[in-house]
Order: sequence, then C-alpha cells, then structure tokens
Amino acid sequence: MTRLSVEFLAADATQPITSAGNTQLGIAVLAGIAVIVLLITRFKLHAFLALTIGSLALGAFAGAPLDKAIASFSGGLGSTVSGVGVLIALGAILGKLLADSGGADQIVDTILAKAGKSGGRAMPWAMVAIASIIGLPLFFEVGIVLLIPVVLLVAKRGNYSLMRIGIPALAGLSVMHGLIPPHPGPLVAIDAIGANLGVTLALGVVVAVPTVIIAGPLFSKYAARWVDIPAPDKMVPTRPSEDLERRPSFGATIATVLLPVALMLAKALVDIVVDDPKNHVQRVTDVVGSPLIALLAAVLVGIFTLGRAAGFTKERISTTVEKSLAPIAGVLLIVGAGGGFKQTLIDVGVGRMILDFSKDWAIPSLLLAWLIAVAIRLATGSATVATISAAGLVAPLAADMSTAHAALLVLAVGAGSLFFSHVNDAGFWLVKEYFGMNVGQTVKTWSVMETIISVVALGFVLLLSLVV
Repeated sequence: MTRLSVEFLAADATQPITSAGNTQLGIAVLAGIAVIVLLITRFKLHAFLALTIGSLALGAFAGAPLDKAIASFSGGLGSTVSGVGVLIALGAILGKLLADSGGADQIVDTILAKAGKSGGRAMPWAMVAIASIIGLPLFFEVGIVLLIPVVLLVAKRGNYSLMRIGIPALAGLSVMHGLIPPHPGPLVAIDAIGANLGVTLALGVVVAVPTVIIAGPLFSKYAARWVDIPAPDKMVPTRPSEDLERRPSFGATIATVLLPVALMLAKALVDIVVDDPKNHVQRVTDVVGSPLIALLAAVLVGIFTLGRAAGFTKERISTTVEKSLAPIAGVLLIVGAGGGFKQTLIDVGVGRMILDFSKDWAIPSLLLAWLIAVAIRLATGSATVATISAAGLVAPLAADMSTAHAALLVLAVGAGSLFFSHVNDAGFWLVKEYFGMNVGQTVKTWSVMETIISVVALGFVLLLSLVV
C-alpha cells in the first residue's frame, strides 16, 4: 500500500475536522475552487498563493476551525513535496544536462538527417518522435524553447508548412507533459490517488502512442490547411550546442534519457510476472526501479555520458546542476500548495461526500475524473493546477480500485488537464508568439490540438478499462 493510501485510510478512519453536512461541503468545494480560479484569472495572483488562500477558504466555508485547516494544508504541502519534490528536481537536472551538453540537439539532428532522406514525407513523424523523446525529462516550456529553433529551421529550409512540422512537435511535448511521469502533474496525481508509478507509466505509454499520432502527424494535415503561414525569421534563437566544440553521441544520449523509463518499466513488469516480495530479482528491481533511484541513476550517468562527453569541467557540471534547480522553485511551490489543497479536501470530509454522492451516479469514475479536470483546466488555464485539484477530489474513488484502474484514473485526470488551452494559459501565448500567429490562428491549431489530445486520450483510457 502506498503512503497516500495509508494517509487516506487514516483520514477516513478519524472524524473530519468539521461537522458540516454534504450540502455545505459541496458549497465549500465550489467556493474554494472559485476563489482559486478568481485569484488566478482575475487578479493574476501566482498559483501558489491562490491555492494557499483557496485551501483556507475551503476550510472556512466548510466550518472547520482555522488552526485545523492550517494544519491540514501544511501537512498536505509537506507530504507532497517530500513525495515528489526530489523527483522533480532530478528531472530538472537531467533536462538541463541534456540541453546544455548539446545532447538534445544531437537527437534532433540525427533523426532529422534520417527523415530528410524520405523526401520530407517522414518529417512530421520525425518531429513527433523527437518531441516525445526530448519531452520525457523536460518541462513543457523548456521543451518548446529547445525545439522551436529546429521547427522553424526545418520548415524554412525544407519549404514545409509551419503547422505540418510544428503541430507534431507540440503534440509530442504536450502528451508527455500530461500523461507520462516524471512530469510534475502525473507524479502528483499518482501520489494523491495512490497509484503504482510503474503501471501508470506502462499504461500511459499505451495511451500516449496512438494519442500523439492522431493529434500530431494526422491532425497537422488539417492544421496546415487552416493556418498556412511562413516561419517567422525573428523567432529563431541560438541553439545551445552552437558554442560547443563537441557533443555527446546519439546512442549515449538516447540511452541516458530512456534509462529511468526502462528501470521503472522493468520494476512494473517484474512485479506483475514474479509477484513475490521475497524473490531476490523482485527485491532488486523494486529498489533500482523506484522513481528516486531510477532518476538519480540517470542523472549520475548523464554527468558522464552528457556533461563530460561535451567537454564540461567539474565546475561547469556543478554550475549546470545549480542553474537547473532555480527555475523549478515555483513549480515545487505550486505542487506543494496543490497537495495542501488536496489534504484539506480530505480532512474536511469531501472524500466521504464524493463517495456518498457517487453511489447514485450513473457516470463512470474515469469520466467523472476527466470532467472535473476539464472544468478546472478551462477555468484556471493551468494543466498542473487542474491535475492537482482534480486528483485530490477523485482520490477517494480509487480506494476500491485495482492497481490498473487506479493508474487509469491518473491518466483520465491527466487527459482532462490538457483540454482546450486558451487565453488564460501561458502555453497558449508561448506558442502564439513563437509561431507568429494571431489569437484566432492559435485557437484553430494549438487549442484544437490540445482538445484532440484530451478527448482521444480519454477514449483510449476508457477502452483500456474494459480489458485490464
């Protein structure tokens, strides 16, 4: 049993910190979410502050004593950061090493050189492959900054439609961001719901592959017809590896990026096949396949296969690691505050309320989780906030689920968190400015692509629920 499962059972076994009835709790939840949405959208308050204030507002509307509401929020923040904070930090270090060493550029250039031999027909598929590989260890915004130069150069030099090349790259990054750990959203949802990371990763890959194909190379044909614009010259930044004398090899870079994924998948496979905690092989894979050890191993390997291979000195590697940690401070605070909001939801009795209500609902739990995430995504514009909040709300539904279905619940939340990015999403403006589009063109391409990802991923999650 995972730590979050134990926490939920403990919270469920004790009295809630308020005696409010289900009606008052329902109003409190809506009010708490409304406060968060209003603070983020209307007053442009940072999501960390909005989640903190919203959690306290939730407790107040539910009639909980202020000191107990503060204790719930603080406890949830601490447990969430302790559970996923180190993983986010390790992922950031690996991503920084990948970018600064030129390893990411090496992957990009190698795949594009192969795809170019097909006369351009394989280029959209090459772009989605590049983005998916690069997107594993990188945050979405970092991935965009890293891939945009390639997208613009390929479109310009090869005389390709910008959307035909750009949409597959964006789809690959977005799918990885919403569905596949070690990205912050999926990690927090796994932690909150008490799902198995290895199983979630394995099922996430099964959902991600067809989803990214449909939303990427296939949809890009239509996006290119709707929006036919040239690549803007002024938006081509300098690539990190242009100042390097040498870069890591393609094989070593790919092996480093995929190492944590391979270790975590191996653990999940051994757990399913062997299923004996006393078995020596399973005990070994349980250790090396744990997220902490898998990512730590990738970082340590990456220091040599990426940093040293690029000619970095010990001091340069140390500086790279240090610079990778500063930008994630905001992410960690948002994730932690989301965990505090989740714990406040549990402690005021919202979990029991949802279980009581859901007994009479005809709507499947997976669809419910998706709809909740969609509503929060549309209101706040943040996929991470949507994932964190929705996972906290639907976590009680996973109490009686199998390991596979709990993992699918995580994926349903992740799919919902990607629905229809629009003007309240920072990613919307990032894509608009880099691609030189107006708002209408961005909606017809980027926003529609995000919606396709969300709906298609949900469809595959529901299909998998019938067979696993």
